[in-house]
Amino acid sequence: MPKMNIERSTVIDAPAETVYAILNDFNQWRPWSPWLITEPEAKVTVAEDAKSYEWVGKRTGTGNMSITDESENSAIDIDLNFLKPWKSKAKVRFRLEPKGEGTQVAWAMDSSLPFFMFWMTKMMTALIEMDYDRGLSMLKEYVEKGSVSSKLDFKGESDFPGCDYIGIKSSCSIDRMGEQMMSDFGKLKDYLDENADLQRGMAFSVYHKWDPAKNKVEYTGGWAVENLPDSVPDGLIKASIPATKIYTVSHVGSYPYLGNAWSALYAMHRAKEFKPRKRIHPFEVYVSDPQQVDEKDLITEINFAVV
Repeated sequence: MPKMNIERSTVIDAPAETVYAILNDFNQWRPWSPWLITEPEAKVTVAEDAKSYEWVGKRTGTGNMSITDESENSAIDIDLNFLKPWKSKAKVRFRLEPKGEGTQVAWAMDSSLPFFMFWMTKMMTALIEMDYDRGLSMLKEYVEKGSVSSKLDFKGESDFPGCDYIGIKSSCSIDRMGEQMMSDFGKLKDYLDENADLQRGMAFSVYHKWDPAKNKVEYTGGWAVENLPDSVPDGLIKASIPATKIYTVSHVGSYPYLGNAWSALYAMHRAKEFKPRKRIHPFEVYVSDPQQVDEKDLITEINFAVV
C-alpha cells in the first residue's frame, strides 16, 4: 500500500492548556477544519464525551475519528477511518510544546492510499500538506481570536459574459505565488494608470496549471478592459475569457484562506455536482480592493466554467 507520512506545525499565541482543550473537544473542530468548511451541509455527529465523531457528506465523504490516547496539555492520538469514497485508515497525532509565551503545535498523520492509487501518492501528500497548513492557520486564528476569517458562499451557476483583458503570464513556485502576483499586478496597474483611456474592469487570475507535487503554478494575472489597444509593451499580453456558464464560490476573508474555496470546488467536481467545461481554465476575481478593505472582509470569487 502506498504510504503517506505528513507533519506540519505552527506556533499559537496561547498557553498549551487552551490549545489542548480545543483539540481535545471535537465540538470545536468544525470552525477550523479545512475539510468541513467545504461542505457546510455535511452531517457531523459528535459523541457525548466529545472524544469521537462521525461525518457524512457528498464532498467530504464518510468516516469517523476517535481519540485513543491523550497526555494532558501535551499530546493527543487519534484513529481516523475513511469509509467513502474509499476505505482507508490513518493514525493522527498532535504534539504540543511550549514556545516562548505560546505553544508550538505539530499535526502529523501516518496513512496509506489504496494500492490502485499508488501513482497519486506525491500529489495526495502535497495536497494534504496544504490542507494541514491551512487548517493550522485557521486553528491559530480560532484560538487567538475566537473565530476564523474565512467564509464560503456557494453562489451556484450563472452566465459569464466574457471579457477582454491585459495580462501578464507567469510561472513560479507555489511558495512564491503571492510575491509574484504582487509584482505582476503592480506592473499592470502602472500600465493602466499611464493609459487612462483604457477603461478598466475586474482584476483576476486565470490558473492554467497547478502542480502541488512539484510546487509549481502557471497563471495569468489580468485586468479586464473595455477596449483593447493595438499593441502592448513586452511582457504584457492581450487575451480574453470567452462567454460561458460558470459555477461560483465566493470567499470572504484573507487571501491565505482562498484554498478553502478552491478545495470546495474541486470536491464538488469529484462529487459530480457540476461538469467543468474543457479549455476554459478556472479563474478567481478580486471583487474587493485589498488597499481599501480590511483583510477579513475581502471578497474573492472563484469560478469554474461549466457545461
